[in-house]
Amino acid sequence: MNLQFIEDGPALIVENKKRLLVVADLHFGIESDLALHGWHFASRSKERLRRVIACIQATSPDVLVLLGDVKHSIPRTTRQEYREIPDILSSLREEVPIRVLPGNHDIGITRFLQKGEIMPKDGAIIDGVAYMHGHTIPNPDLSGRLIISGHHHPMVSLHDEVGCSLRAPAYLLAELHQDEEEWGAKNDIALKKTRVLFMPAFNECAGFDILRIIRHPFSPLSRSIRIEGAEVFLADGTYVGLVSALEDNVTT
Repeated sequence: MNLQFIEDGPALIVENKKRLLVVADLHFGIESDLALHGWHFASRSKERLRRVIACIQATSPDVLVLLGDVKHSIPRTTRQEYREIPDILSSLREEVPIRVLPGNHDIGITRFLQKGEIMPKDGAIIDGVAYMHGHTIPNPDLSGRLIISGHHHPMVSLHDEVGCSLRAPAYLLAELHQDEEEWGAKNDIALKKTRVLFMPAFNECAGFDILRIIRHPFSPLSRSIRIEGAEVFLADGTYVGLVSALEDNVTT
């Protein structure tokens, strides 16, 4: 299996027998939700779609895997989403077959999808690699594999000796430990060596600092990260280092 980081996404090429382009957390329709909170922006859906298509055309994948939160508004589907998402998905299908791992924001997404495009919300194995949005307990069938997950929108903050800093989308790679209270005694997802690669969001809105994800986890996956050995990469694949080195007082 080969992994290729696509900085212009962020996106990921996963190549085994097939060549998959993986994109997480598009959040089409986010502007309608921002308007409800007093922030009014023109829709950037067309620009976001162009970026996805540019990634497709640059990498020539066999399948486009969307790791959930294709749409944004919950618990309903907004007028913006009804207006935009059918054409967005149609444009993507013209380029490549799509598979959707539904996320917590994807209530109602099935009405826009065709037969065979929707995958189980607790994850699926595609060409030997496991994929899920990341807001649920993984299916036990994913045990012992690399799980590529969305949902967490990881970012990393880097500081130098004069106080300058970089805050950028990042990947977090970690092994899982099993917590019976979290997973249930009969769930063997972490009995075998299981790793998770948390993908940054394709949506251009801000994400969550990796240290915050670890200190204040908000999913079964993030609550089960083994801090020891967890690693961070920038969107272009640049190796940042161990999570434990980001701040001295990160504890395991």
